[in-house]
Amino acid sequence: MAKTKKKQGNEGLDFIENPDALVSKTEAFFNEKKNQSLVFGVGGVLALIVVAFMAYQYYINNRNSEAQVEMFQAVYYFDADSIGKALNGDGNNYGFLDIVDYFSGTEAANLSNFYIGASYMKLGDYENAIRPLESFSSQDLLVQARANSLVGDAYMELDDFESAVSWYSKAASYKPNKDFTPVYLTKLAIAQEVKGDLQGAASTYGKIVNEYFGSTAYQEAQKQKARLEGLLVD
Repeated sequence: MAKTKKKQGNEGLDFIENPDALVSKTEAFFNEKKNQSLVFGVGGVLALIVVAFMAYQYYINNRNSEAQVEMFQAVYYFDADSIGKALNGDGNNYGFLDIVDYFSGTEAANLSNFYIGASYMKLGDYENAIRPLESFSSQDLLVQARANSLVGDAYMELDDFESAVSWYSKAASYKPNKDFTPVYLTKLAIAQEVKGDLQGAASTYGKIVNEYFGSTAYQEAQKQKARLEGLLVD
């Protein structure tokens, strides 16, 4: 038994270290008719997957181009504060809601979710603003953090301070930068204080003081941090 085990172990080592052994075993595998069917069957499936993926990408790219053209007028209405037409269209052009429905899966539909949420925020319809903003996803430095902050704003208006804190935290932690992060941190501190977390609010103001010297929020953060620390001592 000991000799048999030794022989099997050497064969395994040869298979790893000897390229000729590997080639011969591979050829033997392909020479078996059953294995040929398996290999070419798997290869055919993989080829179909690749072709299907390329076709889908082509379809999505074309749809996205079409959606971007349709989106132009909706953005114009949004910028002009014609929010009803921005959302629902004008009878000749799609609104953001139509673009999300008809061009699902495209970047234009994704961006339309941001505009839909922002539109409802302008209308004061905070409940309907949340879902599209939460659905929006972007790698952009500014827009994703802005969307997170808007969700926080909506929850603040609905007196859901716990959720507001969560979304302001997401906004502040997303690709931090000196221009916008202090603003989101200030919102976070306000939400924390309203929620009753004075220690957390003081700590958040401290983050502005320690990490964002020279920002527009710096002096106010110093003042609010000192105020909260005074309350915590009392």
